[in-house]
Amino acid sequence: MKRICFFIVAIFCVTSLFAQGEPAKYMATAANFKKYYNANTPDSISKNFSPEMLAAIPADKFKTTTAQLKTQLGPLLSADFQKYSAPLAVYKATFQNAVFTLNISLNSKDQITGLMLTPYQGPAKTALKLDPSLTESPVLLKTLTGTIAGTLTTPTNIVGKIPVVLIIAGSGPTDRDGNTQSMGVVTNSYKMIAEALGKDNIASLRYDKRMVGESATGQKEDNLRFDDYVDDAIGLVNLLKDDKRFSKVIVLGHSEGSLVGMLATIATEGNVNAFISVAGAGRRADEIMKEQMKSQPTYVAEGFKKLLDSLARGKVQKKIDPSLYFIARPSIQYFLMSWCKFDPSLEIKKIKAPILIIQGSTDIQVSLTDANNLKKAKSAATLTIVRDMNYILKEAPLDREKNMATYKQPELPLKPEFVTGLLEFIHGLK
Repeated sequence: MKRICFFIVAIFCVTSLFAQGEPAKYMATAANFKKYYNANTPDSISKNFSPEMLAAIPADKFKTTTAQLKTQLGPLLSADFQKYSAPLAVYKATFQNAVFTLNISLNSKDQITGLMLTPYQGPAKTALKLDPSLTESPVLLKTLTGTIAGTLTTPTNIVGKIPVVLIIAGSGPTDRDGNTQSMGVVTNSYKMIAEALGKDNIASLRYDKRMVGESATGQKEDNLRFDDYVDDAIGLVNLLKDDKRFSKVIVLGHSEGSLVGMLATIATEGNVNAFISVAGAGRRADEIMKEQMKSQPTYVAEGFKKLLDSLARGKVQKKIDPSLYFIARPSIQYFLMSWCKFDPSLEIKKIKAPILIIQGSTDIQVSLTDANNLKKAKSAATLTIVRDMNYILKEAPLDREKNMATYKQPELPLKPEFVTGLLEFIHGLK
């Protein structure tokens, strides 16, 4: 549930239309950024800011931001030039803990006018080749702020009407395939689900979350609300319901997507024939985050608890401890506020359609307690515990290091018992 800080600051001019080679002054600026960032001397970077840049982010604020960034990302290992289109140069910034795109803009005096980190959208480590019996086609949902982009997977030869599953992604900047490449997480889990369903004559629609991948919107992070995710899911449910090729619409939400799916299912009652929660939380987000923060130093955990208590009263904290920036910086506090108001164990009670709850026994991000809470709240739901399955739906031990290693092994298959449980539930729907 951690959300790394992506943006330092950006004050860019309109770029030209033609890409060029790397100018020497940009090469020097990128080298200095790496040098001074790693040396913990951000003042040596900010002294080259333009007056407009300094007004947007004063040296003291930049120093704090850089310290927070290094805490999360670790040292900058390399900054590899990608392209240049005046006045913007783009680099692939490989940090110890993640990979980002570093954008640098300079003015005619060689002063920095823009410095921004965005998720790196490089190719997946292992592309999953589509089974020849399946067909994929693009789906676009127009919203008030932009477009949600997804992929519809169907059997190549459809006979009669078939069920369709809407796959809703989990926490963080996760794309339609289940990958968070800016953090080095490449699993292809959602694409594997789509293929498993398609081979069993079940269609599926998976999509990039708002502000991720091809789901471009004009929204900024400080304007994002949890309800926006719900609205996107509602729009896609209605789109699938109107498609005459499909006999049933099933909503499948993974992790954070479980709560999104619950709320969308409730809002579109009658349009959804079943709901599936996979590694879904059974408690409010603030309760889970407080629990996760117990592993942090006491002062950090206590500071975070006070912040959440403040948000519960509707009050945003503009000044926070740097150690909390990755999870509660001011620009995402409104999102946290909108998220924490929902209790999954209360929302699931409102769903009238059949429910399947799936939880892995070696999931180190969502616990069996959460699955049991959901089952307790909705006794009619089917609860399936998949032994030795982790958060990304692959086989893994409880050992944290070995468990996390699977997050970067996209060739690993889905846990067979997970697929079997999924298919049996869908085919058993009346």
